[in-house]
Amino acid sequence: MFLLKIILFPFSFIYGSVIEIRNGLYSGGLIKSNKYNIPIICIGNISYGGTGKTPLVEYLVRLLSPNNRLATLSRGYKRKSKGFIIAKNNSLTAEIGDEPKQFKTKFPELMVAACEDRCKGVSEILKSDADTNCVLLDDAFQHRSLKAGLNILLSDYNNLYTRDFVLPSGTLREHSSSAKRADIIIITKCPQALSPEERRKISNEINPSGNQHLFFSYIEYDSLKKINDFKFEKNFNSKQTVLLFSGIANIKPLEQYFKDRKYSVISLIFKDHHQYSIQDLSKIRNTFNNIADENKIILTTEKDIMRIETPAQKEILTGLPVFYIPIKAEFFEPDKEMFNKIIIDYVTNFGKDK
Repeated sequence: MFLLKIILFPFSFIYGSVIEIRNGLYSGGLIKSNKYNIPIICIGNISYGGTGKTPLVEYLVRLLSPNNRLATLSRGYKRKSKGFIIAKNNSLTAEIGDEPKQFKTKFPELMVAACEDRCKGVSEILKSDADTNCVLLDDAFQHRSLKAGLNILLSDYNNLYTRDFVLPSGTLREHSSSAKRADIIIITKCPQALSPEERRKISNEINPSGNQHLFFSYIEYDSLKKINDFKFEKNFNSKQTVLLFSGIANIKPLEQYFKDRKYSVISLIFKDHHQYSIQDLSKIRNTFNNIADENKIILTTEKDIMRIETPAQKEILTGLPVFYIPIKAEFFEPDKEMFNKIIIDYVTNFGKDK
């Protein structure tokens, strides 16, 4: 692996240089960024996937929606539609993408939109609902054509951007120095037993500037949810078997969550945002049936369930104990109080100092 990174380094240098020139043109004002007269919060990363953007967007929705008229705007990765689209309660993942589908499923009253062009997306949102007073941009840190009022950068505790390289020798979309554009940096997926010493060590490594805020968060797992009417009457507990299938960027934290609780975990891993075919689901069913342990379940993520929605797909899993496990982003104290205050103050006081 190390040798491969060395071989790919010249390509990383070329790619990184192009991105640096582009960012320099934006930062120098030679290419203009569009501004909007409403609070816009960008949630993104400089790594390729798996940093916990979706749970954080949902956290912000819960925090802000009681007193604001929110909208979320995503690219709608791997959707079959093009251009701007507003999700309906019965929209399919193929139309809007799995993340927007998840947002709309969990928050039916929320305006959820998808558009490749973020500037067009914000303009269309305001045309559709002029009362919208805050837009959450999902995965838009690299979209310099739109200038958000607040930029939140996420970095996985297990793969800090400071220890990574630019694509293709690493997983960074741009150089780690780009983190200076962030107003808030959040270290996600931390162990819940994060020590003060480890926290100080990471803070020194990230070395935020004087106008940046650094916070630490972790994943909170909810109880298992059934996706069908299967009656599971056995006492499922530790030392039993979980067949875990998933097509997300990083399934390792979930695998470890169950292994730490002494479950036997068998994993079927698909590519990120994988669209499940009938053959894929048949493979999952056959693999489950071939597990000798009688006390067993099938488990996946909430995002994966968004991609199993047609009658034909659901038919394959009929009669099987299929569960998913919802997750939430949660902050350590006193980070939670300070983070919430910064977000609420930004939205509440937007434009008042003009």
